[in-house]
Amino acid sequence: MARMTLSANGAACPDTVWQRYASVDQWASWAPQIKAVHCEGRRLSPGLSGTVESAGGVHAAFVVDAVDHDRRTWTWRVHLGRIRIRLHHEVRPQGRGTTTSLTMDGPQLVLVAYAPLARLALHRLVQP
Repeated sequence: MARMTLSANGAACPDTVWQRYASVDQWASWAPQIKAVHCEGRRLSPGLSGTVESAGGVHAAFVVDAVDHDRRTWTWRVHLGRIRIRLHHEVRPQGRGTTTSLTMDGPQLVLVAYAPLARLALHRLVQP
């Protein structure tokens, strides 16, 4: 098991960035690797589960473990077959904008392969 942390800074305000996370219907607008999110709830909450459909048509199952709307943090687990990844997200004010971070725990090769897509998504997430 390996750990990797990525971060991005941008001009969007923290509340805007958090709402982009909190509404699963917005994920595809800033995360180019996501085509759609299939789940019953539309807002982040502990226990929310479903699948994330990739742009390539692959469906990965997920479960949200924790959400703290006040601190703007959330954690979820994603699995595709035998591959399991835990992702922890944080949104913080940074000057006049926002910094967001993603800490991933999982197989090192998977994290290294996913990092460029995740980095691009984080940069898009914090843009106005």
